[in-house]
Amino acid sequence: MILVLLPAYNEEVSFPPLIKKLTNVLQDKENYKILVCNDGSTDNTSAILAEYSKEFPLEVIEHTINRGLGESSRDLFERAVEIGNDGDIIIRMDCDDTHEPKYIPDILKKLEQGYDVVVASRFEKGGGQMGVDSYRAFISRGANLFMKIFFPISGLKEYSCGYRGYRYSKIKEAINFFGNNFIQLKGLGFTCTLEKLVKLKLIGAKFGEIPFLH
Repeated sequence: MILVLLPAYNEEVSFPPLIKKLTNVLQDKENYKILVCNDGSTDNTSAILAEYSKEFPLEVIEHTINRGLGESSRDLFERAVEIGNDGDIIIRMDCDDTHEPKYIPDILKKLEQGYDVVVASRFEKGGGQMGVDSYRAFISRGANLFMKIFFPISGLKEYSCGYRGYRYSKIKEAINFFGNNFIQLKGLGFTCTLEKLVKLKLIGAKFGEIPFLH
């Protein structure tokens, strides 16, 4: 089974086109499930998710208040481990329709080569970055530089992109090993994206990348 994890906050505009693209890509897969953590949205996201859950294999985790990316990610990964099985694949994407589902088949092929974590990378040959404001680009480059210096990981050039594929078995191993500390940096935004890489490296995960145009 393929488990797609989507942290969502006020995504009433972006979710409808995203789920159409997602289901088009996944429809030829024998089994998939989409898990969405609705992180205290104040728009019509809740109603939209409820409607789509009638049509697609979609499960929603509801936060009554906005808790941030870290807590949403923690709840999504823990739920994926609860309902998944060894041999499953976890795909983590953003819900704002900036992560194109068309890259999922490339991620799956790379995982089949024996990798535990595959990152959609702007820095892999064929990848790149477009349409991102200068502030976000600066933060992203700074995070990548920090990680390369202090926490270098073999096989990775891209550290800050949350669009990744994971072997279910490796995520289960990490949660069993670290427990509630698998994601500790819950209140610091995208830092949990970096933290997962460090934790997975510590338990011996093998990392790879596919080119990603963002």
